[in-house]
Amino acid sequence: MAEKATGGAAGAAGRAPAADRPDMVRNVVLVGHSGAGKTTLVEALLAATRTVQRPGRVEDGTTVSDFDEVEVRQQRSVNLTVAPMVHNDIKINLLDTPGYADFVGDLRAGLRAADAALFVVSASEGVDGLTRMLWEECATVGMPRAVVITKIDHQRADFEEALTACQDLFGEGVAPLYLPVVTNGRMNGLIGLLTQKFYNYATGTRTENAPGPSYEDQIEQYRGALIEGIIQESEDESLMDRYLSGEEIDTKVLIDDLEKAVARGGFYPVLATGTGVGATEVLELITQGFPSPLEHPMPEITEIGGAPVAGITCDPDGPLVAEVVKTTSDPYVGRISLVRVFSGTLRPDMTVHVSGHGMADRGHEDHDVDERIGALSSPLGKLQRTTGKCVAGDIVAVAKLSRAETGDTLSDKDRPLLMTSWTMPDPLLPVAIQARSKADDDKLGQALQRLVAEDPTLRLENNAETRQLVLWCMGEAHADVLLDRLSKRHGVEVEKIELRVPLRETFGGRCQALGRNVKQTGGHGQFAICHLEVEPLPSGEGFEFVDKIVGGVVPRQFIPSVEKGVRTQMQRGVVAGYPMVDVRVTLYDGKAHSVDSSDMAFQIAGALALKEAAAKVPTLLLEPVDEVAVLVSDDHVGAVMSDLSSRRGRVLGTEQVGIGRTLVRAEVPELEITRYAIDLRSMSHGTGTFQRTFLRYEPLPAHLVDKVAG
Repeated sequence: MAEKATGGAAGAAGRAPAADRPDMVRNVVLVGHSGAGKTTLVEALLAATRTVQRPGRVEDGTTVSDFDEVEVRQQRSVNLTVAPMVHNDIKINLLDTPGYADFVGDLRAGLRAADAALFVVSASEGVDGLTRMLWEECATVGMPRAVVITKIDHQRADFEEALTACQDLFGEGVAPLYLPVVTNGRMNGLIGLLTQKFYNYATGTRTENAPGPSYEDQIEQYRGALIEGIIQESEDESLMDRYLSGEEIDTKVLIDDLEKAVARGGFYPVLATGTGVGATEVLELITQGFPSPLEHPMPEITEIGGAPVAGITCDPDGPLVAEVVKTTSDPYVGRISLVRVFSGTLRPDMTVHVSGHGMADRGHEDHDVDERIGALSSPLGKLQRTTGKCVAGDIVAVAKLSRAETGDTLSDKDRPLLMTSWTMPDPLLPVAIQARSKADDDKLGQALQRLVAEDPTLRLENNAETRQLVLWCMGEAHADVLLDRLSKRHGVEVEKIELRVPLRETFGGRCQALGRNVKQTGGHGQFAICHLEVEPLPSGEGFEFVDKIVGGVVPRQFIPSVEKGVRTQMQRGVVAGYPMVDVRVTLYDGKAHSVDSSDMAFQIAGALALKEAAAKVPTLLLEPVDEVAVLVSDDHVGAVMSDLSSRRGRVLGTEQVGIGRTLVRAEVPELEITRYAIDLRSMSHGTGTFQRTFLRYEPLPAHLVDKVAG
């Protein structure tokens, strides 16, 4: 921090920054909503470390187009990207995460790979509900955090208002380290609250001065709150008494305690940045205040069979344990895996074991194979700068891992290990697609498998009932990005089609029916007659077949044939083509022929009897009903409950979850929530989440039958 060191960039121009020890690495994830200024902050830090020169040029003259082109900026806004740099001989890996709720999967990947989080808040826009939700994501995993308030020199900027919003939404422990100095609408410096120095950037180079007397009251107000917050987190219990008695606590003691409090996740310093100001202070906080990988708890590690493995630490000489946190594929470059090494050292051309990852329900295969990795590189934009190794705690891009997917574990081939995967949110927006042409259809399968390998939040479903290909996505923006990638990256054109929800049929009453299959063709004929009684069962009871044949009128060997024929016809449906459920079928009479009766003849007779029953009594269409649990802020509970009721839902109740959050439980027909992921996000300003679980089938209202089944 500026209070402790004056900095000095040590960027390795044009070369991949390398680390030899875990304590020389800082992995930091940038978190914040879209438009908060994360990418601009990354650019400023790259320039401050002389990793790139504005506008986006490495010192050896190589252009880094990722920091100029609009199209690439848009890609960065929906992808997890990494920007490595060096400051004071510390390698910093900045993980820039998307600022949209649809891409929370990339955020969680960033949290897995990082050791601390830097929240970016715009001084002109304040803190939105999504940022608070992201803060809670970090709090759940105990991530050390700090806040950077950006755009201080924007015409609508209000630092104090943004700071107050952060303190209100993020809770205790949020306090500024610096106060921005703005003159004539331009930020030209920072006042360090601990050192009480003015870091002046007016000339383009930072100089240290004493702050003017006009800032004394403001410094005293914020400095007192900062010192009290630091002392509360101190392990020295005497500090508070000494401070309250009027003793001036040594600045070095305060800074040491501040760094410990930040690393433990109990204190959250706030910094400020503007055009050309604040990057050095952010770098100093990262290198001196954030923890190294040595202080990061190791994820649970097991053998392939599930037996826990203890004793593995962040040691470059230890057994190899690494994880693929992001996968990208390109038809020309191939697959690139972004890997965080937790233990051991990764080197080019090593043979590693790939294992993972328990998401077969989303279309991801479980892996247990050996692969030889290709070159290692340190990615910066489109550049892949070659590096000779990656030690424990560092992050690297790996080429030619053809089988590994996001979430997989890399380990020594002679000692295969598996890391417990991080929790991924369930995709809840179904999007049905179809290829536009036969040529597109031929390429679609392979292209989708590549998308699935890259994105663990995507679930691919080939619905056998509706005969539709369905992409389960996180939201509309997620779906649009996936379809855009199919088109631009893989050359496959698809179009969205109306999603069909699988319905069911059942009988609306009880009746008796005859199944007669008697045919004489001149040779061996068919003869089977069966009398059935059908009746509906309560919802969820399924199918029941009852044999009441007496006297052998239907030979014993043909009774299973009747049941098989009934079951086959039930699967096909009897009216609208949907499977039939919740039916009891009783075989109570029939006839057979000693020569012409057969297994197939009685199967056909059973099916015919079921069809005749459908002509005698009404049949009902049943729709699936889900139990839905919606978690929203208290401000939106009324709107959510009203909306659920408008969807033919039955609200079951509410319960308080934490401070300011309510869980609403309801039963809602699936037909009414196919787009609920989009609607809830709009209703709750991006902060609401929900889960759905199939509950049962219920009769479809009469006024919807023609609309749905027609």
